[in-house]
Amino acid sequence: MRALTLGAIGVVYGDIGTSVLYAVKEVFGSGHVPFTHDNVLGILSIFFWTLTVIISIKYVTLVLRADNNGEGGLVAMLTLASQSVKGKPALRRVLLLVGIFGTCLFYGDGVITPAISVLSAVEGLEVVSPAFKSAVIPLTLLILFVLFFVQKRGTADIGKFFGPVTLVWFAVIATIGVGQIVQMPEVLWALSPHYALGFMWANPGTTFVILGAVVLCVTGGEALYADMGHFGKQPIRRAWFGVVMPALTLNYFGQGALLLAHPEAVKNPFFLMAPPWALLPLVGLATLATVIASQALITGAFSVTKQVIQLGYLPRFQVLHTSIKETGQIYMPLVNWGLFVAIVLAVMLFKSSSNLAAAYGIAVTLDMLITTLLTFFVIRYTWRYPLALCITATGLFFAVDLAFFSSNLMKLFQGGWFPLLIAGAVYTLMLTWHEGRRLINQKLRADAIDLASFLEAVFVSPPVRVAGTAVFLTAEPGTVPNAMLHNLKHNKVLHAINLFVTVVNHEIPWIGMDKRLTIESLGHDCWQVVVNYGFKNDPDLPKALTHMKGRGCDLDPMTTSYFLSRDTVAPTLGGGMAPWREKIFAQMHLNASAAADFLNLPSNAVVELGSKIEI
Repeated sequence: MRALTLGAIGVVYGDIGTSVLYAVKEVFGSGHVPFTHDNVLGILSIFFWTLTVIISIKYVTLVLRADNNGEGGLVAMLTLASQSVKGKPALRRVLLLVGIFGTCLFYGDGVITPAISVLSAVEGLEVVSPAFKSAVIPLTLLILFVLFFVQKRGTADIGKFFGPVTLVWFAVIATIGVGQIVQMPEVLWALSPHYALGFMWANPGTTFVILGAVVLCVTGGEALYADMGHFGKQPIRRAWFGVVMPALTLNYFGQGALLLAHPEAVKNPFFLMAPPWALLPLVGLATLATVIASQALITGAFSVTKQVIQLGYLPRFQVLHTSIKETGQIYMPLVNWGLFVAIVLAVMLFKSSSNLAAAYGIAVTLDMLITTLLTFFVIRYTWRYPLALCITATGLFFAVDLAFFSSNLMKLFQGGWFPLLIAGAVYTLMLTWHEGRRLINQKLRADAIDLASFLEAVFVSPPVRVAGTAVFLTAEPGTVPNAMLHNLKHNKVLHAINLFVTVVNHEIPWIGMDKRLTIESLGHDCWQVVVNYGFKNDPDLPKALTHMKGRGCDLDPMTTSYFLSRDTVAPTLGGGMAPWREKIFAQMHLNASAAADFLNLPSNAVVELGSKIEI
């Protein structure tokens, strides 16, 4: 339990733990809040109760309960919610579209988080000396490049240091916070909600405006739920209440105490809390902490992309496993360098953490809204709680999330458009791919030949049977694969054993080996096989087919060949999608990784036969 708790501190809380670098600075630096005693206490109280309501109560207490076979995250929540209303197809489709858009927002967040985190840490050098100002952006880009460059090596070796380093980070930020609090202990009165409510009552307009900056203190909240499958609920909860929440509170209150005594420290209250001799080490530790926070997010992007591919909303990408022990440790080159290019664009476009803060928030708060919405359907239709209780339980959080989102909308033209643009582009690609695949399957079904009838006709006057096993992949069970038709047409032979295999991906995280295969004998040593995977399983078709042993069909890997149809998509006018979407789909289909690689087929046993499909 201790090891898992330490791991959770390093991976789960890296993002929210580095929010202390910029959250308070953005609230007070906005110029909307005068430096009065009551105002400072009011803002600190808003910070504390935002952390309490959104993180402690919503995520740690409620949302962590909504696990999908032990897994968390927006994809897991989406599948739970969609399954809970599977008897209502129209509502289910809407929830799927909303949930998929929430997943796309993750990519927008994934671009802004590393950019603002690393940039805000390196900006600490400006506090050491103004002469370092010109080096901030180049150094930030260099650190980010190194971070993305080493991804292909995996995180197995450096991951073990995440927990201890982040634990040191939380100890340090708590310590420098306490150093300021002891000089101004009255800031502790801000623990009372009286000050938050008093500030909001006296300054409703200002409160609404600054919520767009206050939300920075809860960025990373979604990681609590997303990483549940890696660490479990209890370690995440222990880490939050035992280490993270106390350290964040002490640091925020320490920054408030400093601002009460020295309002001019608003230019960078976090670093100005530290004594001069500790500035450089603190900048170094902050940079390391932000790199760890970024690493967790990059790893999350790989995992989410893999899950979305399994659900059928993205084409196959090259997936490289970076650990022989941990199947969850993967590297996706296209995702890695795509993220890096977008992050470099963000750093060059916005140039400072303050400017990036304007872009931050919309994606995060919209994700929070979507999570709350999906949670309602889970607790109402899966857990069967009374309607009044469900509305009460999620209504409060929905109102809070909506207030934060509405405030962030004011920053839409200051930079909030940037993560939304990224999310919108990814969403368009996902829907285009999903719709394109539906059109292809529709076309294949229209042209399909019934497998049982076809085999009956073939074996009236069978072709030459050759030794070995042929595995034909087909999208629809019970239909004749194009690869088989081409094989019979050109090679005029039939293997001794023939398997017609359909791979089905399900909306649950894991499917065990006991439910991996569904087998049906078609006679004449021909078999219909359905292979089932959850969205977190690693597809490995040869390994799955070994479980046919003892069930009437024993395969010899040395004499097994895999026949695949390599389809070329040809966009056509009329029907289908808009012409520009069909062209995008055709390009995505062309550049998708080969099914052989995705299913882990041996390269020396694969035969690909081409065909053309018009959509």
